[in-house]
Amino acid sequence: MWCSIYVFLAAALSVTLAKPYFHPLSNEMVNYINKMNTTWKAGHNFYNVDYSYIQKLCGTMLKGPKLPLMVQYATDVKLPDTFDAREQWPNCPTLKEIRDQGSCGSCWAFGATEAMSDRLCIHSSGKISVEISAEDLLSCCYSCGMGCNGGFPAEAWGYWTKAGLVSGGLYASHVGCQPYTIPPCEHHVNGSRPACTGEGGDTPQCVKKCEPGYTPSYEEDKHYGKTAYNVPSEVEQIQTEIYKNGPVEGAFTVYEDFLLYKSGVYQHVSGSAVGGHAIKVLGWGEEDGTAYWLCANSWNTDWGDNGYFKILRGSNHCGIESEIVAGIPK
Repeated sequence: MWCSIYVFLAAALSVTLAKPYFHPLSNEMVNYINKMNTTWKAGHNFYNVDYSYIQKLCGTMLKGPKLPLMVQYATDVKLPDTFDAREQWPNCPTLKEIRDQGSCGSCWAFGATEAMSDRLCIHSSGKISVEISAEDLLSCCYSCGMGCNGGFPAEAWGYWTKAGLVSGGLYASHVGCQPYTIPPCEHHVNGSRPACTGEGGDTPQCVKKCEPGYTPSYEEDKHYGKTAYNVPSEVEQIQTEIYKNGPVEGAFTVYEDFLLYKSGVYQHVSGSAVGGHAIKVLGWGEEDGTAYWLCANSWNTDWGDNGYFKILRGSNHCGIESEIVAGIPK
């Protein structure tokens, strides 16, 4: 009898403690998060999108192949409490750029090429300022995974050292050898971009030539990495890597509440896992006593805090500290 009472009480308690379910992207979820009075504020980033589009955005396969670990010996470095790579290297314009992956699970390629672009500029003391082509990496790196259906960040950096990558800017920019060919879509009800659906977004064909009128040739335009590596998951190791060499690529599990991020330091409050997602990590700091990583997303500037977000630092929140990849340009 006592056993059955305990079972009943445990079941009742688990129901009481269970988080309520809200439809993803709903007003109810926004209100719930904001009433929790946590370290961040929620709002609507996607008004006019299919949920299948959202799922497709998270195209990083977590816990995939790893590169050799690069351990930083930080005896000669005094790390600041706050660091922002955009301020540290103001002469490198790619550091301030937010890209848009469109209806394609190419975040793994975007996080990589964004950080590679920044590092080319940083390590050349501003002499080389190019946007490395996400298109070239997405379409030609067959070992990286499945293109628009997901890929491995570590493989992307390894490919950079072996095959090299050409330049290429945003969709329809005609910047560089291979600009991105998948159009951005409209997150909002009224706007000039096409609607965001889960359809389309097929991986572009690998074309080993530059767009018409661009010189030099595809082969001559390539930029190579000298080394590619994983960074140990300790906070100070990641900080030292960013501080010495520039932004890194990170990956984490996206939950439904992350889609509603507007400001503050994100930590998971509500909703189910959507998938793995890769981003660029460019700094760190503290906000109202909460330690964070500063990250750039690839969902255009109308998402989050003008395309950026902060996420809890120091507890491997959503896996953010366990999937850091980087490399040094040749």
